[in-house]
Formats: sequence, structure tokens, C-alpha cells
Amino acid sequence: MDSQKVDMFIMANGKFFESHHVMQIRDRLLAVDDSKWGMIQTLQFKDPTTSLIVSLLAGSLGIDRFMIGDTGLGIGKLITCGGFGIWAIIDWFMIMGATREKNIAKLQQYL
Repeated sequence: MDSQKVDMFIMANGKFFESHHVMQIRDRLLAVDDSKWGMIQTLQFKDPTTSLIVSLLAGSLGIDRFMIGDTGLGIGKLITCGGFGIWAIIDWFMIMGATREKNIAKLQQYL
């Protein structure tokens, strides 16, 4: 894979991943053959900032967890009103990391 293409991908999508994973992602992208590159470029990742905003506004309803694909946790938060508010507050601090982890898992499916 062309390192310039990989660097452009990393620059455009770096905010969607944890900073300590970026170099590992770069190395794995460099090893990917060109046939997969078109699919990788079209992947759409969830924005951690958007997840945080949704969590602040409607976290007790579990919408933040539904948004990132954690359906079971979303149902749990919905039924318990955000764990009686405690779970919703904890998610204000954790949802951005959870979103980035989901993005890495999504990318690894194609690597």
C-alpha cells in the first residue's frame, strides 16, 4: 500500500480512533493489499464527539449506546433510566472511548 494514501487516511480519520492505536492502524494499513483499499476508504466511522453530545442530552434513555451499536446496553439503560442516573453519568466519561473502540473493531473487520 502507498504510504501517502495511508497517511492521508490517518489524517482524515484520526479523531475516530484512540491516539495510541494510530501507529498500529497505520502499520496494518500499509500491509493491506490494494484490492481492499477501496472498501476501507468508504468506511464511515461514528464520531466520538457526537456520541458525547447525545449521551449528555439523552444518555438516560440509552440512545448513545444504540447509536454506537451496543443494543443490549442501550436496552439496559432504557429500562433502568440510565441505571437510575448513575450509569448515564458514568457514560459521560466513557462513551467517547467506547465509540473509538467500536470504530477500531469496524476497521479491523476489513484489515
